[in-house]
Amino acid sequence: MSELSGKDRAAESEKELTAVPAKKKGFARLRAATVYSVEGLRACFASEEAFRLEIMLAVVLTPLAFWLGDSPAERGLLLVAIVLVLLVELLNSAIEAVVDRIGLEYHALSKKAKDIGSAAVFISLVAFVVLWVAVLL
Repeated sequence: MSELSGKDRAAESEKELTAVPAKKKGFARLRAATVYSVEGLRACFASEEAFRLEIMLAVVLTPLAFWLGDSPAERGLLLVAIVLVLLVELLNSAIEAVVDRIGLEYHALSKKAKDIGSAAVFISLVAFVVLWVAVLL
């Protein structure tokens, strides 16, 4: 078995990094997008404790939203508040993953990006509380 030279190894590495699969079309594209989305949800659930806690809360609060909301509009607002928190947490986790991919060493811009993502989650949680209180009072 022959060893690759440094240049050959670098070229192989470059191919792996730049090889983008061909774009799918039609139903295959929709199916692939669904698979990628499920993979993203699984990855976030596996690696992010905050997301797991928010999912558990969503499982408990979703039936409560249907029970406590007096009208379809109220039920909708309560459900939107739950989904908003989950969406923002997913985006925050994506930001954190990209920052960590760039490097784990401390950098002020990495901290800034993670802090801003965290602030977005905080604002979504405040909006959640405000909406639930406003609807239920």
